[in-house]
Amino acid sequence: MRSSTMALFRTSALLASVVLVMQPGSAADRQQAIAVAAGNESQFVQGSSSRPIATYSIVARDPATGDYGIAVQSKYFAVGDVVPFAKADTGALATQAVGNPRHGPAGLKLMGEGVPAAEVIEQLLAQDPKAGYRQIGVVDSKGDAATYTGDKCLPWAGGVTGENFAAQGNLLAGPHVVEAMAATFKAVPGDLATRLVFALAAGQAAGGDARGRQSAAVLVVRQGAGYQGLNDRLIDLHVEDHVTPIRELKRLLDIRHAQLAATEAQSYLDHIDKAAATQQAGLIAKARKAAERGISVYRGDDHLWWLTAEARWLDGDLPGAVEAGREALLLSPSWPRLPAKTRAELGLPNQLVSALRKNDGFRVLWDSLASEEPVQ
Repeated sequence: MRSSTMALFRTSALLASVVLVMQPGSAADRQQAIAVAAGNESQFVQGSSSRPIATYSIVARDPATGDYGIAVQSKYFAVGDVVPFAKADTGALATQAVGNPRHGPAGLKLMGEGVPAAEVIEQLLAQDPKAGYRQIGVVDSKGDAATYTGDKCLPWAGGVTGENFAAQGNLLAGPHVVEAMAATFKAVPGDLATRLVFALAAGQAAGGDARGRQSAAVLVVRQGAGYQGLNDRLIDLHVEDHVTPIRELKRLLDIRHAQLAATEAQSYLDHIDKAAATQQAGLIAKARKAAERGISVYRGDDHLWWLTAEARWLDGDLPGAVEAGREALLLSPSWPRLPAKTRAELGLPNQLVSALRKNDGFRVLWDSLASEEPVQ
């Protein structure tokens, strides 16, 4: 699909969001909002390709955390720009086949007003002239799930639901694709994003999209979990074009998990100075555990290695701290050439550097990197 088409998708979703936010809350007003969201459908299709987006997806809720999420793969460029919608404390929705991005904000608005998943789909499609071409999966704030497949979707097309999830797909190798996704989602441990991505992998292993694979995405929302707490996007990862998009999505998810572990470790370290003496050891242990957990899934983040070094040093493990500091320098050799104040502002305390430099090997490495000239 051309870039102009993707721009139209984004614009349509944005306009629908603005319209829906401005609608009053009565049932009649909700129906009018849905009609507005679907009413220009003929114009929308005329301005873009109306071919189906052959896709499989899973929408889910984690009852332990309250997180909502969606994972999707397709033989379609940038499927994550079209299919997934979710809002913290509200629900999640996937729109695919001939997807209607306007169903996303409209459906989330309905769920925010307490409309159950099955009724959300019913109301979205009631005034949609392309209902037969749609496929929708919804999970609401209670964990109730519903899936719909229009009778004009390309076979094989269908879906399954269970407690807290709905899996659906069209133009698939067969029903075993969504069945494998459902079984895997229920069986695999871990956080919601991990379970969703493993469910996608199971669907691919079972045959996946009959045309092949190209893009994938995973979205998980939690109140205040985004950047600086300013949005709800805990996980928001897209693979737009890749030979093995799920494998690449898993790689990106590992990096995101490491980043989240770094944030957790930093938060513990930031509280040590203000904590009572009896609490400091516990905070150090938690910081070390979080940092080392991040390193276990992704070793390519120099900031995370410095956090690991700091936690180990505070924990009395200087050899372990030196090892972590060396890894940080090998990943990013420019640290010694930064001003001490800049290093501190970036999260590398000068006290840690001084402690690590007491090790002869670390000091030689640091000093060799501190000079622009080669060491003779």
